[in-house]
Amino acid sequence: MSPTLEAASDRIPVIDCHIHLFDTTRPGGVPWPPKNDEALYKPALPARYRSIAVKFGVVGAIEVEASPLIEDNQWVLDVAAKDKIIVGTVGHLEPGTADFRRDLERFHRNRLFRGIRYGNLWNSDIHDKLANPEFVAGLKELAAADLSLDRANPTARLMGDMLRVSDAVPNLRIILDHIPQLDTKLYEGDLHRFADRKQIYAKISEPFERTPQGLVFSKGRIDELFGVFGEDRVVFGSDWPNSDHWAPYEKAFTALHEYFMAKGRPVAEKYFWKNSAKAYKWVRRDASQPA
Repeated sequence: MSPTLEAASDRIPVIDCHIHLFDTTRPGGVPWPPKNDEALYKPALPARYRSIAVKFGVVGAIEVEASPLIEDNQWVLDVAAKDKIIVGTVGHLEPGTADFRRDLERFHRNRLFRGIRYGNLWNSDIHDKLANPEFVAGLKELAAADLSLDRANPTARLMGDMLRVSDAVPNLRIILDHIPQLDTKLYEGDLHRFADRKQIYAKISEPFERTPQGLVFSKGRIDELFGVFGEDRVVFGSDWPNSDHWAPYEKAFTALHEYFMAKGRPVAEKYFWKNSAKAYKWVRRDASQPA
């Protein structure tokens, strides 16, 4: 049965762990997306997201940063305050910088601020930063604040870097974003090392591969990732609206819904909301959101 046709009482409540918010009409514009991106360059705000996602049982979403500007952390928090569908935000801060502790304390005063994203984004590369004791100290402060680290833009080297981060800060919760996009053969030597890292979660998002025949669901890769991370450490994310470069929201959601429902409702519930509560410790803001 299509997830849109399920009776409301039978639906699994969904927490979408990866959406982006921005307003291309604001004064001064936005760092991303670029103006020449016809698919994305228009406001992406909670009301528009609601109109697309709630029909699939989505009751909450976590915003993931789409800007390197420090004050855009506050912009997102201000937008989120006005719509209870946003249950958390993942911001952009630079561990190891002189202002990191001050900025972390400032934004963490807002309970919706649930962590930061870092990796190979905004001209930053975590690989070399890990040799810097101040950078590692910043990650330890993040863990001490009970916040999480999202890993940005998958590469084989970055997967190895996340193992190094986990070694350096074992109590830091790490979420590996868009992991099906990276061919598991590229890092198969490291893949099994994630199996026992209970603080590392895999975000099963962007689940398609482009082939000469068109978009194909990455079942083989997702099977392999599920085998490593198991039912307790996989979470759902749509990557809306960036996902519009791939397929409409419905196409990806339906494919993932069918895949996880085939494993049984208890597993699907973990994937669609229960695991995200452990990974992000998001904030319940509405009665429709699961406790």
